[in-house]
Amino acid sequence: MLSGEREEEAMPLKMSWTEKLADSKDLPKVVRITEKMSKRWGTGTVVIPAPMEVDEIMRKVSRGRLVTINEIRASLARRHKATIGCPITTGIFASIAAKAAQEQRQEGKKDITPYWRTLKSGGVINPKYPSGIEGQKKLLESEGHRVVQKGKKYVVADYEKSLMTL
Repeated sequence: MLSGEREEEAMPLKMSWTEKLADSKDLPKVVRITEKMSKRWGTGTVVIPAPMEVDEIMRKVSRGRLVTINEIRASLARRHKATIGCPITTGIFASIAAKAAQEQRQEGKKDITPYWRTLKSGGVINPKYPSGIEGQKKLLESEGHRVVQKGKKYVVADYEKSLMTL
């Protein structure tokens, strides 16, 4: 190396949302609910899903239909014969799926995960999803849903009528 030159330090490249979605991290796995967790989740087993499993369910929600994160959790629990689907990882992976979809949209892809159709419990729009509440509200309204404000939250009115059976 010549004097005055410095060796470039190898900076780890940041993973894209699409890469994070594809990284299964040895998941899914079903584990016994610990005593500490049982205060919140009861007893039995919890499935920690793979990110792609959450995305796969979100992709099945067709135009005009909706799903809640709790419906996704219940579906995952049934699929893996677990007592519950993990609320923490399911929520994180739904968020990763939403961000990957937005990333893919920006790359010009048309067939993306319709993340705006996945609601929080009670039909609440997830403010942390890409495009925020306003963007999701427009998308939902373009599909025939009515969005109303309840306090600080935005809710799809009569969302139960549009829930997809998983």
